[in-house]
Amino acid sequence: MTPHELDLSGYVLLPAPAEPHAHLDKALTANRVKVQAGDLDAAIEAWHEHRRSLDTADIAERAEGAARISLARGVTAIRTHVDVGEGIELRAAEALVQVREQLRGLVDIQVVALSYPLSGAAGAANRALVREALELGVDVVGGAPHIDADPVGHMEVCLALAAEFERPVDLHMDEHTRSSLDLPELAQLVNQGFPHGVTASHCSSLGMQPPPIQQRVAADVAAAGISVVSCPGTNLHLQAQREPTAKPRGITALQALLDAGVTVAGGGDNVQDFFHPLGCGDPLQTAALLVIGGQLDIPTAYRLVSEGARAAMGLSRDHDDQLAVRGSSLQEVLATTTEDRVVLRAGAPLVRTRVVREDSTSA
Repeated sequence: MTPHELDLSGYVLLPAPAEPHAHLDKALTANRVKVQAGDLDAAIEAWHEHRRSLDTADIAERAEGAARISLARGVTAIRTHVDVGEGIELRAAEALVQVREQLRGLVDIQVVALSYPLSGAAGAANRALVREALELGVDVVGGAPHIDADPVGHMEVCLALAAEFERPVDLHMDEHTRSSLDLPELAQLVNQGFPHGVTASHCSSLGMQPPPIQQRVAADVAAAGISVVSCPGTNLHLQAQREPTAKPRGITALQALLDAGVTVAGGGDNVQDFFHPLGCGDPLQTAALLVIGGQLDIPTAYRLVSEGARAAMGLSRDHDDQLAVRGSSLQEVLATTTEDRVVLRAGAPLVRTRVVREDSTSA
């Protein structure tokens, strides 16, 4: 089928979305845990125990499967974090580098080495493993400062390794609903002259701050050129589960960041795993959740999973990837999130999913 033979009557043609925050090493493991975690800390604990049993082949098989699920839903670029640390060592990194090469030409995959702690004596082994992962070919330096006893030291380690290997940085930042914020310190460190791209994912606690603090931090983030990725599905699911009333949404201060001119993206985060059993690798669902949970307008929400996502990943806006979805408008497309889609890569159809409806009640 050539592009000029493709009849897209009845479809909405959109710029192809990207997935700026995935965990393909964890994907499709929800059926391996008997009881879903009550919060993020419990999910991390359960996952760290389980990851000891994983081999490279298992990780690669599930990761490729999840990447192809997202591809069929329109995603032509994915940034995936992979665990690097005690119990998993480099197996996830090796698996995802392998999958990245296997799917080259179909979907562009960036691999992020995620490890914690990284500061001080407690982080020495992890620092060595992250260095090995970078030498292996991992694309981005990752981390989670709020899980480290020394958040600033953690960020300094990440930025130093990234500068040495000339790689960008993507950190799990402030993924909690406490009053504390590490994001301002990251902006300060980056403003000291870090030359590569920096992304702060989650930034949930920023959404808990009063407007003046949101605005001040957003301005600092914009000045530092830091991109922010919101992951509404997982954060709505995991954050504040133990709060009995007036549960915080766990979503960052989207409007304050957008008003300040920050590059903001929307990510799906997890695909049927220990952290989010209903994550589905669908950017249309992410956009819908940004409307429902983040209270964005519909065009802005889709921009966050397309243009914003690619910008946060450091990808060019000049691309020919498109997604055609059955419907009459973007509003209808996000309302239905129908699987009836055509994915076009460089103008050529790559994957098509058809939906057939049979109504036995009609004459």
